[in-house]
Amino acid sequence: MKRSTTVTTNPKKQHSFLSRWNAPIAGYLFISPWLLGFLGLTAYPLFLSLYYSFTNYTLMEPISFVGTRNYEQIFTADPKFIQSVKVTFLYVIASVPLKLTAALLVALVLNKAIKGISLYRTAIYFPSLIGGSIAVSLLWRNLFGVDGIFNKIISVFGIEGKGWITSPDTAMGTLILLTVWQFGSSMVIFLAGLKQIPKDLYEASSVDGANKITQFFKITLHMLSPILYFNLIMAVISAFQMFTSAFVITNGGPMNSTYVYALYLYERAFSRYQLGYSSALAWIMLVMIVVATLIIAGTSKYWVFYENDTGGKKRK
Repeated sequence: MKRSTTVTTNPKKQHSFLSRWNAPIAGYLFISPWLLGFLGLTAYPLFLSLYYSFTNYTLMEPISFVGTRNYEQIFTADPKFIQSVKVTFLYVIASVPLKLTAALLVALVLNKAIKGISLYRTAIYFPSLIGGSIAVSLLWRNLFGVDGIFNKIISVFGIEGKGWITSPDTAMGTLILLTVWQFGSSMVIFLAGLKQIPKDLYEASSVDGANKITQFFKITLHMLSPILYFNLIMAVISAFQMFTSAFVITNGGPMNSTYVYALYLYERAFSRYQLGYSSALAWIMLVMIVVATLIIAGTSKYWVFYENDTGGKKRK
């Protein structure tokens, strides 16, 4: 009868250097396409633009280091910079709350169990699929032109139309309206959050005598605050970078009323070929976005609530 033998392994070999790194190496190989793309298409251009922001890079002359001269000129001798910052902040302050409000209200409507609701959700989300493309911007320009469809509609009610995109008083409003119309992405996220709110909360509050308005402010907004926080940050970042609609519809006019920051950056880079100067403008935009994001994040402890929170101020 043969004696059974067991093979014992050396624990030291199992914990050798190579065995420890086999799995991470495989993981790095799998993510290497993304990693190479990030380093070559994001990290390298990012730091290269930071270097260019301290040069007089113009494509027409040899690159020379000028220190902080670009930044000094931007803040002290560039009136268009101040104008573009004012217009951009106006656009952000006006468009973001309106867009999120529209997204939340439509999400509340679409959160009903009615027949064909999936078709309605798809139709309402469709404008966000095409995004702020050039085709949409051209359509919007024709829609609100002097001979546009909007003026023809209001003329039926005896209202005299005008060139909405050629008037300094209404041009920005048309761009904001276009942004609000593209609320689909935020709406879908709000809708997903509404699905996660326990119905027991509404039933219990109804027993206590709470009406729909009270339930909305005390339950719905309370439970949706983390999602509102995420949508707010994403909407603010997107609004700061708005370019296509302002470029195609108004080209910054009339009278610089829609001359947003990204449009000014584009003009400096690709019309005047001042790439060093425009790199400095780009980094200033990055700082503005970071500061706005940090302000939102810093104030979130007062109005963002999670399930294990007893109050926003107590969350760490």
